[in-house]
Amino acid sequence: QVQLVESGGGLVEPGGSLRLSCAVSGSGFSVYGMGWYRQAPGKQRELVATITSGGNTNYANSVKGRFTISRDNAKNTVYLQMNSLKPEDTAVYYCNAEIFRFRLQDYWGQGTQVTVSS
Repeated sequence: QVQLVESGGGLVEPGGSLRLSCAVSGSGFSVYGMGWYRQAPGKQRELVATITSGGNTNYANSVKGRFTISRDNAKNTVYLQMNSLKPEDTAVYYCNAEIFRFRLQDYWGQGTQVTVSS
């Protein structure tokens, strides 16, 4: 069974930093694209950042220059370094991965709360 396990959320003051991690556990799979999405109360889930297996990245305009996505392919782990956090970054952050195990499909983490408030 494949699972995505997230960690690193929490409460931070405006201007602060947090680092999210998401590890893929299980066996007999290959990981392709990975990414982070977020959903604020009353809003739709939106893309934050993605990274290919080769390291190509893509960011939402709202986080460019503040967030950095990276991955460790040996550990099947993706990270999101979030700097200069703003109250509007408050949301539940979800990890996503394209995984091939018998067939290619999307997997999602359970979500981790990020709250930016003074």
